[in-house]
Amino acid sequence: MLSRRLFLAALAAPRVRITAVDVYPIRIPVTKDEAAAGLMHVFQVVEVSTDAGVKGYSFAGPPTAALPAIRTLLVGADLHAIEQHLDRGLEKWGGVEHALWDAIGRIAKQPVHRLLGGASERVKAYVTCVWPGRLDQQHVTYAEQAAQAVRLKKAGYKGMKIRAWRPNPLDDADACAEIRAAVGPDFAIMFDRTAHLPGTVWSFETGLQVARALQRARAYWLEEPFARDDFEGPARLAAMVDLPITGGEGYVGVRDFQRCLVKRTYDILQPEGRGSGGIFTCRKVAMMADGYHVPCILHGTMALMLAGWLQATFAIGSEWQEVALITPPLLPEQQWAPGAKVLRNKEMYRVVDGEIVASDLPGIGLDVIPEALAEYRG
Repeated sequence: MLSRRLFLAALAAPRVRITAVDVYPIRIPVTKDEAAAGLMHVFQVVEVSTDAGVKGYSFAGPPTAALPAIRTLLVGADLHAIEQHLDRGLEKWGGVEHALWDAIGRIAKQPVHRLLGGASERVKAYVTCVWPGRLDQQHVTYAEQAAQAVRLKKAGYKGMKIRAWRPNPLDDADACAEIRAAVGPDFAIMFDRTAHLPGTVWSFETGLQVARALQRARAYWLEEPFARDDFEGPARLAAMVDLPITGGEGYVGVRDFQRCLVKRTYDILQPEGRGSGGIFTCRKVAMMADGYHVPCILHGTMALMLAGWLQATFAIGSEWQEVALITPPLLPEQQWAPGAKVLRNKEMYRVVDGEIVASDLPGIGLDVIPEALAEYRG
């Protein structure tokens, strides 16, 4: 009888409609020195209003120029019809989808990750570091990279990822050996080729040579060694080395991930928390990957933007969450500190021994001060 009553109550519940959507930048005050050091203080806010009197927020919004199309898609629509919105084009704006989920969670008075399955309550964090200056990091010494890894390990973090972009690809294997000597055996060292730009794609022979060298240096994984539309090359490489080969951040929707799973392209899939379509798309990718016994670990971001990524990660139960991009010698907590000015509880995320702990706050887990957003808008 109780189940029937709940069912009838659900049928009687009015639909929640989206009444307005806004996308705008905020600039949180920092000093010139803090800005030069890399402290994150500029965010693109998504604000979704509903006829339930509840608003949802995200700090991973698209350019403001996309706002007319987003309003046409969403205003007047059913807040809860996430799948319909994605099918109609919302997957282009994953940060907007985060704000819809934030409103849904606030109405339900539950964190989004619980609404989507709640597989875990904490996750190991690895930190992706990019030094200012040359993109290829040629100017950064192995010792500097090792010193940052030691700094992160002392702070409790479990791993660090760096770019595999040096002109001589084997130099990064030498860097891995020096970092490994500094941090010992229990700290993960990841390498990211991100080979999707002209001139950045390795030949298979180069990729194999680098992967074997990184394996000898006890790297944790090699990410995107070949072009993103190459579904066979990474699978062939993965079969020839013990080093995990990972990728997937450039795919939108689920179809390319399906191709990866069928062809065994990657040992680990890495959907992008915003770019792949948002929280729900990442959850769908993980469910699909689970059927192939392939782990799913989200490509990351940081500061206020990370909230939506974490909801997907906790719903999936991923082993790792990337925190990116950090400007050395900063630690994540230092780089994201300005964002606390728009939160009532001043706590963006709770990090315990290098693990991010899930928040009990509803929605995507941020206690936003609307008046602060208005103050810093523009």
